[in-house]
Amino acid sequence: MIAVFKREFKSYFLTPIGYIVLALFYAFLGFVFYNYYSTGSPDIVSVVSAPSLISIFFVPILTMRLICEDRRQKVDQALLTAPVKLVSVVLGKFFAAFAVYALCFAPTVLFELIFATKVKMNSMSYFYALLGALLLGAALISIGMFISCLTENPAVAAMLSIGVNLIAYLMPYFSDLVKNQKYFGWLSKVFEKMAFMNAYESFNNNIFKIADVLYFLSIMAIFMFLCVRFLEKRRWS
Repeated sequence: MIAVFKREFKSYFLTPIGYIVLALFYAFLGFVFYNYYSTGSPDIVSVVSAPSLISIFFVPILTMRLICEDRRQKVDQALLTAPVKLVSVVLGKFFAAFAVYALCFAPTVLFELIFATKVKMNSMSYFYALLGALLLGAALISIGMFISCLTENPAVAAMLSIGVNLIAYLMPYFSDLVKNQKYFGWLSKVFEKMAFMNAYESFNNNIFKIADVLYFLSIMAIFMFLCVRFLEKRRWS
């Protein structure tokens, strides 16, 4: 797993992908931070949570090459036939993408310290917001990595991931649309359960619930399991 992690993490910075994602993410965070700082209303939770929407678009850039690039370059057979557990391969790739994603939020530590010079900050609010952002990103990474298994084209993988992420993001709106429908009202609860943004918002509201943590961990486990099963099928086919 460590060898796979090192290879994948390094690959992000041997190509422009890692630099582009970090640069754009930092620019967006800096813009949001400046707006709150310049208006004299320091709100670190809003700064941390603001990138949640753009994560829907940025995470697929990190995940689009994780599996399908190996297939496209015909090097996946080396991994599939190597005497290593496919779980280790999947985890190595997952943690490499997650490490880059976590780096995107590194400036928020500095922002929190700067805000603390202005007003008394609630450190737990920052911690919960950051935890929520990282769990959301981890869930999106697991989804994107599975989708990367389904195609040999990174661009197609990215577009499919963005589409799935947008649908998941809009689940609360779908829930409201069918809530009062005579025959489809039951779908409202289904959509509500599938809306990971509801669980994410709890962290931004300074509410820590084990159920929300388990919700995101379940998404990660399901899609990484599917990824492993897909690779196992290819190994023995």
